[in-house]
Amino acid sequence: MPDPDAAATDDAGDDLDAVLDAVRERVTPDEAERDRLAAAAAALADRAREAVADLPAPADGADVLTVGSTARGTWLAGDRDIDLFVRFPTALSREDLERYGLRVGHAVLPDGEEEYAEHPYVVGTRDGFDVDLVPCYDVDAATDIRSAVDRTPFHNEYLTERLDDDLAGDVRVLKAFLKGIGVYGSDLRTRGFSGYLTELLVLEHGGARETLAAVADWHPPVRFDPADHGTAEFDDPLVVVDPTDPERNVAAVLSGDNLARLQHHARALLADPRTDLFFPESPPPLEADAVRAHVERRGTAPVAVAVDAPDLVDDQLYPQLRRSLAGVERELSGLGFDVVRSATFAADRDADGAGDARRAVLLVELAARTLPAVERHEGPPVHVREHAAGFYGKYADDPEAYGPFVADGRYVVERERPPAERDAVAVLASDRIFDAALGARVESALERGYDVLAGPEIAALADEFGADLREYFEPAV
Repeated sequence: MPDPDAAATDDAGDDLDAVLDAVRERVTPDEAERDRLAAAAAALADRAREAVADLPAPADGADVLTVGSTARGTWLAGDRDIDLFVRFPTALSREDLERYGLRVGHAVLPDGEEEYAEHPYVVGTRDGFDVDLVPCYDVDAATDIRSAVDRTPFHNEYLTERLDDDLAGDVRVLKAFLKGIGVYGSDLRTRGFSGYLTELLVLEHGGARETLAAVADWHPPVRFDPADHGTAEFDDPLVVVDPTDPERNVAAVLSGDNLARLQHHARALLADPRTDLFFPESPPPLEADAVRAHVERRGTAPVAVAVDAPDLVDDQLYPQLRRSLAGVERELSGLGFDVVRSATFAADRDADGAGDARRAVLLVELAARTLPAVERHEGPPVHVREHAAGFYGKYADDPEAYGPFVADGRYVVERERPPAERDAVAVLASDRIFDAALGARVESALERGYDVLAGPEIAALADEFGADLREYFEPAV
């Protein structure tokens, strides 16, 4: 008699193959797009070489190469990114590398702007493509790097030698899935999967389907070592030892939550194959009335600190915001406030109007905005004679204290809570906020001024942060 469970499994497998094939067709650039990108990349590289030739020795010995998904044929249809690296001789000082790198960048992208990661580089547009032109050192091995970007050419070489057309197609499919579920990107705002990590996982497992099936059964921590380095240990939920550098975990940026999200959605796809996991519709931002309705329904006390964010790129800003949010949470918790949940977000840099400050928000949802006028203060156990006697003596004649009395074998008093510490808004609106462990640049921004919004007042943030507020008030995996 046929096994109905086996038949259902076969049907699901057939459906998954059909879904993955449909996704592959949708995300694979057609020949015209490939030709346009190749022509644009070649023209940009030629212009960069001309600019390099105009530099003084030894900088004029730099070479130019296209890297990233564009070079490896793993970019998604519709993506408009070209990454060019100018690889300078190691005899060049760091100062000269930065100076000549910017000179070449501006020669290639006259209307480009300077960004700063580990060192400055130029970004701009050309023929409809977004272009990053990044200087790096021409080191002998990835283990000899002087800055993080020096590894990239080695990544490019490693993958180019190993990715054929079929695997490149599977990389695109997996990238589309990661994008669809919101975990693609190794920037410190997203803390997800980089393109390089995605490519290594597909190589490791032999395809997108195989990777997703493996992910569904992972029990973190999970470790892969493609080049069998077998040396360094890492304390991360997913470890993929960089085949070009044994001291680096390619998945170091990935958050545990995003790894868990991938597992959840991989299981959902395997159980019920469908393309909407790859191409979900984005819900509209929450409007102010909806925010107020959520606040009323939850019966909690959200408080938000809104500030003009320091002028930093996301990879520098978000660690500062998260540190500041954690510091504010600890400060409020230490005073006795019960934190339900929290979040931080900042306006997109590209969305800012000319001359307008970029706003950022620290949102902390509390069980209640205010605390009682008294607080419980526990002393040592009564049997710890010397310390117990000192505690008792301190409060025995205090007319403002309730007690001391005994509870659970120790002395306890209930004492007046300072009025300034009874209201979370008052705490955050006062200098007490600077007692929190804040990111240095966020602290400087707060010193210049900020707003505190409470309860339904946070609806005022909806115009700028409606999408973030929807994500907060209507959370999903």
